[in-house]
Amino acid sequence: MVHLLDNSTLTAPLPPVVTELGRLFVAAGHELSLVGGPVRDLFLHRTSPDLDFTSNATPDQTLNVIRGWADSYWEIGRDFGTIGLRKGGFMIEVTTYRAEAYDPASRKPVVAFGDTLEDDLLRRDFTINSMALRLPSMELVDPYGGLRDLKAGVLRTPGAASSSFSDDPLRMMRAARFASQLGVEVAPEVSEAMASMAQRITIISAERVRDELVKLVLGDAPQRGIDLMVESGLADYVLPEVAALRLEIDEHHRHKDVYQHSLTVLEQACRLETGADGAVPGPDFVLRFAALMHDVGKPATRKFEPSGAVSFRHHDMVGSKLTAKRMKALRFDNDSIKAVSRLVELHMRFYGYGEAGWSDSAVRRYVNDAGSLLERLHRLTRSDVTTRNQRKAERLAFAYDDLEARIEALAEQEELESIRPDLDGAQIMGLLNIKPGPVVGRAYRFLLEERMEHGPQSAEEAEALLRTWWASQPESATP
Repeated sequence: MVHLLDNSTLTAPLPPVVTELGRLFVAAGHELSLVGGPVRDLFLHRTSPDLDFTSNATPDQTLNVIRGWADSYWEIGRDFGTIGLRKGGFMIEVTTYRAEAYDPASRKPVVAFGDTLEDDLLRRDFTINSMALRLPSMELVDPYGGLRDLKAGVLRTPGAASSSFSDDPLRMMRAARFASQLGVEVAPEVSEAMASMAQRITIISAERVRDELVKLVLGDAPQRGIDLMVESGLADYVLPEVAALRLEIDEHHRHKDVYQHSLTVLEQACRLETGADGAVPGPDFVLRFAALMHDVGKPATRKFEPSGAVSFRHHDMVGSKLTAKRMKALRFDNDSIKAVSRLVELHMRFYGYGEAGWSDSAVRRYVNDAGSLLERLHRLTRSDVTTRNQRKAERLAFAYDDLEARIEALAEQEELESIRPDLDGAQIMGLLNIKPGPVVGRAYRFLLEERMEHGPQSAEEAEALLRTWWASQPESATP
């Protein structure tokens, strides 16, 4: 349910800079309206960090109005009719009325300036974003029923959905994003257009698609947006690994619905995020995307055993590689790729603990392998429990409680998050009288293995171990 403010309170959340700018434009003989997301958000009890305006003023005329008033301004979007500026703490864009169209074979818009506010609103993506406030009078302009659709929680396009998505296929991704952020349902004609035109998303640059996907995943209900992508066919081109999770369930239902399980894990992971001062402040993209992708290796590893059981051996490793490959294709940064794919790789590690318990050395390895991702791994592992068997769920929760307690206990004794050998590289070279090279690395790894297995040791113990190891190496006999 979308909760709306009454029209009479519309002016309350608006900062003075809005009406001030409106008076400047009117005094110069131009129209100016606050438009799009900032107007929509007024009715949703939200304040937009950025302010978007539209005007009949050309870019040159806009510059004449804002020079001397704006703290700074830039002309990067001038070719598209947009002048950007900063005033106080606000980021502002003023765009000339547009009647925009796209070449069906191109990723870039063909811009044609329009003459009226109503024409400008018609070219926008959805009716809820096709509302404007004329300034400085604060008159609401809503020719396409945006307020009605916002109240009903329905996503419609101002004109024909097929024309809107043909003009800019990225709007189909925005529909999924708004399903996540605002909890709206897409109108039937929008859903039909998305399904019939999903392939057109392929003409949009990977970077633009990625940015919409990130916003979707960080929304209040990302599972809703992902589900819309899958149902419409968009995921076949953007996240085909997720679409492939809809495994054909055999008639005896001998394995769970992996796709619905993944959406549930995503939903549960969101609930385990913390506040700003916690270990994993939400919304956290790395945790959420890892939750969505954690089982994408299952379709490639599914095997029906002679017993009738279904297995997915090594799906964690396969899924990690698939996740990294998909994120690279979407032009994610290397740090995000490494973090998400590592979580996917590690998400099954805990189950060995639940079955047999671990030695202290195994606990150390778990913490060391997770590194800075440990708190996210805790939450991903707990979120992965979606069984309806209450006793099994309680048993797994108890086992993970026990693992976390052991990690905490060991952490009090050792620096688990930054386990290092008891001797560093310089000490190793000095003790063995060797130069930098591969042998130093082997010695370092030997001491690290000993540290993992037996915990901290004194310098004397570490030196004795290293000398014993060195005596067994062929290099030690080299004159």
